[in-house]
Parts: sequence; C-alpha cells; structure tokens
Amino acid sequence: MRQVVSIKGTSSRHSLDRRIDDVIGKAKPFRTSGGKAARIILVLLLTAHCSLLTAPGQPGMPQPNSPLYGGGTQNGQTSSGLPPVLKEVGLDQRLNEQVPLDAVFKDEQGREVRLGQFFGKKPVVLSLVYYNCPMLCTQVLNGMLGSFKRVAFNIGDQFEVVTVSFDPAETPQLASAKKDTYVKAYNRRGVDAGWHFLTGDEANIKRLTEAVGFRYVWDEQTKQFAHASGITVLTPEGKIANYFYGIDYSPKDLRLALVESSQNKIGTPVDALMLYCYHYDPATGKYGAVVMNIMRLGGVVTVFLIIGLLLVLRRRGGRVVTSEARS
Repeated sequence: MRQVVSIKGTSSRHSLDRRIDDVIGKAKPFRTSGGKAARIILVLLLTAHCSLLTAPGQPGMPQPNSPLYGGGTQNGQTSSGLPPVLKEVGLDQRLNEQVPLDAVFKDEQGREVRLGQFFGKKPVVLSLVYYNCPMLCTQVLNGMLGSFKRVAFNIGDQFEVVTVSFDPAETPQLASAKKDTYVKAYNRRGVDAGWHFLTGDEANIKRLTEAVGFRYVWDEQTKQFAHASGITVLTPEGKIANYFYGIDYSPKDLRLALVESSQNKIGTPVDALMLYCYHYDPATGKYGAVVMNIMRLGGVVTVFLIIGLLLVLRRRGGRVVTSEARS
C-alpha cells in the first residue's frame, strides 16, 4: 500500500513539475541563472493559492466586547463556534397576532402606562432590548436610528416607536438615560413624545415577548442575556405586520412597512404604487418585487401609451386633410 501511495505522490509531483516547467519555459527571464529562484517562488505561490481555496469558511461576526457573542473559545461551545445557550434564542414570526395592549409598564418618568396608550392612530415600531446590554442591543438601537433618519416620516407624526427592556431588574432611570441619547441623536421635533423607552415586571414582559415570538435566556456564565436581534412593525390596532431581522434595517423597506401597516393612511400615491409592485416576504423579512403585478402595470402603461399615440396621429391626420381641402 505504501508503494502505491509513493508512486501516486511522485506522479503528481512530476505532473506539477512539468506544468511549472511549461510556464517557466514560456518566460524568457526564467531561463537565466535566476530561474531556480523564480521556480521556488512560483511553487510557493501555487501552494498558497491552493491553501486559500481549501481553507474552511469563517462566518462574519461583529467585533464585540461581549464574550457571549465573541469569537473566543468557551467551555461547551458547539462545532459552529457558538455557545449552546444561543440555540435557545430566536425571533419567531407571529404575523397578524395581537400584542397585549393591556400589559402594564413604566415609562422613563416612572409612571405606569398601558401598552395600548401608544397605539390607536399610527403604526408602531417595536424593539425589545435591555439597556445594560454590552453589545447587541446598542447595535439594534443604532440600526433603528440610522434607518429612521433616512426615512422622511417623523417619529411622533407618522409613526410611534416603543422600546421595551426585557430585563425586569432595569429601572426607569436607565430608560431615561437611554432615551436622552437617542432623542438627541435623532434631532427632530416631536421625537420626545413619539419614542418611548419602557421597563416592566417579569409577568408583563413575558406576555409581550411571547406574543411577538422573541426568545431570550439568561446566561449565568457570562452574566448576560442571550437574545435575538430585530424589530417589529405593528398596525395601529396592535397586530404584528412585519419583522426586520439583524441590526441593519432598509429605510425603503421600513417606509413601505409603515405605509402598509397604516393601511395607506400615511405616505404618497407613489408609496401605494410601490406596494402594488413590492410585497413583504416573511421568509426574508424584506420587500420583494411581485413580477406579475409589475407586468400588469407595464401592460396598462403600454395600453395608455398606444391610445395616446393613436390620438396624436388622428389629430395630425385630421389637420392634413383640412389643409388639403382648403388648398
């Protein structure tokens, strides 16, 4: 068996040498005394290229300051490099489900409020975070802020934002400090009355997170919550309309979600036209083109263009006939 392996290895090596000789033979500079050095360099480059092709893929991970989501080794990690605790977290879709509007929380001033106080007239963007989170929650809030600033709609005017801490130990003081940061960063009039940062007890938090499908767990080893990242858009009646996953939210998709969840009470005729051509895809959490509707719209436009062209030609033809009759 060893002889067979040795022969195959020698044959492969000779084959590689012949290929290298062919490449070197075509390059005149390699025929000089420096050809041997060039040959060695070429072999090293080929080896490096093969190594890159066969290297295992590394999933792109953010650079955190949290050991729970970081790339460092940890006891009990799975083969994917993630701690087992992360298997228990997620954001399950509950489209068209009703959130508990009678759930009671505390606002930034420590006053008791019902969740339903923020619903009734406008669509609502809901985010579930905890204010002492060392990494992911801040990225979620930053992603929301970046998207909000690129949407023409104003918080408090066309839609409301409700951010709820899922840590029952957190206080209204923490919520107030977090609100100050993002209200100043958003820097538009009316945001103070439109972006709400809430805290609550375990029972009301559980009702809300279960209704939304938000799964999280306390990790004793890192003393942190393991949780999913994403936001939810709800109708003015408190029904779940859209999910946007991750920490980066497309302003175009967010605008369409707000228009759709408001039943076209906000937005422009262009938004209504866009919603005819683009529908929300729950599988991707994004709006995608509806080919059939686009084709129908294109057909309607084509018919109108043909009718317009015929009318123009008819008028021109009538003018020609009239001028000939006069002459």
